[in-house]
Amino acid sequence: MISSKISKVVIKRLPKYLRVLEGFLIREIERVSSKELAIKLGSTASQVRQDFNCFGDFGQHGYGYKVKELYLKIKEILGLNKKYSCIVVGAGNIGQAIMNYSKFFTMGFNIEAIFDINPKIIGLSFREVEVLDVELLIDYVKNNKIDLAILCIPELQVESIYTILKDRVTGIWNFATVDLLSTEKTFVENVNLNDSLFTLTYFINNGV
Repeated sequence: MISSKISKVVIKRLPKYLRVLEGFLIREIERVSSKELAIKLGSTASQVRQDFNCFGDFGQHGYGYKVKELYLKIKEILGLNKKYSCIVVGAGNIGQAIMNYSKFFTMGFNIEAIFDINPKIIGLSFREVEVLDVELLIDYVKNNKIDLAILCIPELQVESIYTILKDRVTGIWNFATVDLLSTEKTFVENVNLNDSLFTLTYFINNGV
């Protein structure tokens, strides 16, 4: 198991490394240096080496990194060599976009149920997964092992849904506009799309 003392900042950079390495694999590049990785990430070679040193010795001085080996190692560190049981709460635009994102399934995230409050959506199916009434959510999470709950719901529904899910699911991927806190049993990753957009509008108006 990876040490919990590793900085969250380092952990958050790992998916970026993975994305860059996947691009190298597609182009059949077999070896890459820390400098080449740094250029792709807008970082420094020293920072790349420091990040990887947190998890062991991946490369060789003067040789660089084997792309496939490093790619597989980072996937393992991120837990992407496993399968995850997932549910989606909220079958609106974001929920449907996630359901229709084919790569989500190929990466091992199996969406087994989807819940909504809207009677016009309940009973519909996305990728052969039927939308269930949100009233069934509490019984579902009590009777099934859920690794990940994906919240795509309005702000007013967040508190009641969070109360049902916390300490009953291992992780929550939260797309609601209200940030949620992790507990001892449930890790939360808050994703607010507006944050990224509003940061962009600042730079559009003020320059980089």
